[in-house]
Amino acid sequence: MARILAVDDSASMRQMVSYTLKVAGHDVVEAADGQQALELAKGTQVDLVLSDVNMPVMDGLTLVKELRALPEYKFTPILMLTTESTLDKKMEGKKAGATGWLVKPFNPDQLLATIKKVLD
Repeated sequence: MARILAVDDSASMRQMVSYTLKVAGHDVVEAADGQQALELAKGTQVDLVLSDVNMPVMDGLTLVKELRALPEYKFTPILMLTTESTLDKKMEGKKAGATGWLVKPFNPDQLLATIKKVLD
């Protein structure tokens, strides 16, 4: 199973995402914003990043750009899990280097299927 960095400023959303991932056997590391996630990612390698877009301190799209600038995260799957669903925002995410886009509220089965797909 994978080591996944879950990034969201909502503690309840992090809990729901972490629970879903842990039940499926994944190891989960949590961060409350992009800056905290970036520091965690630099200190430990993860197999996948699952991040919200709108967060204080550092937003998810800036996090994606910062991670893609690091050699160890150049090819790591980065999924956005957000309430943002406009095509413009998705294109902005794609340009930043996001691997995929999921819209909240999330379906646990869909989340796990998407994670499996990008990790295979």
